[in-house]
Amino acid sequence: MAAGHRIVLFDLFGVIALQQRPGSLARMAACCNAPTDAFTTAYWELRPPYDAGRQSAPEYWAGVLRLLSRPADPGTTEELRLADIDSWSRVDRRMVSFTRSLRSRARVAVLSNIPADHADAFLAAQPWMHSLDLLALSGKINTAKPEPAAFHHCINALHAAPADFLFVDDRAENVGAARAVGMTAHVFTGLDDLVEVIDSWLATGAGSPTASRH
Repeated sequence: MAAGHRIVLFDLFGVIALQQRPGSLARMAACCNAPTDAFTTAYWELRPPYDAGRQSAPEYWAGVLRLLSRPADPGTTEELRLADIDSWSRVDRRMVSFTRSLRSRARVAVLSNIPADHADAFLAAQPWMHSLDLLALSGKINTAKPEPAAFHHCINALHAAPADFLFVDDRAENVGAARAVGMTAHVFTGLDDLVEVIDSWLATGAGSPTASRH
């Protein structure tokens, strides 16, 4: 398989970008005078349609506030929306550098669960991402991991075969979903381990027994 056909497909949060800022959910809960535990439950339970672009930010936040029996006034929903975007805004600089350097050896793409308004803000703050071969952002493509459609979107958009991909994600559920559509996939635990996995995969070919053990 030609090197130009090999594609490293990265998750964003927990891999290239950092996870949500510690304490963010408690601060958002305080914005609407809600208990942190109840806010956290509502925040995550209602998230999937928002992540997948099937619900707007105002619709999502109105739903969260309604579940918490709090008024969904425009000022509160916008305060929560902006606080939420900021909470997911950090990147791992070492991973950014590695991702950019990898483009000399393979095509590089991102498949991330991220609402559309978050995606706009993130890309504005991280313009280097526009140079990647594909940005498959769930709020923009209307499907989210671990749905098979999210992976097939990447396959079709890059005119590739599943075996052309090495998918890297910190969630085992998403790695399993990628393998189910025929991709090689790796559960991300850190850069040092990832470098070894990618070097081996590029040296031996996508879908090799060595690569697929990870």
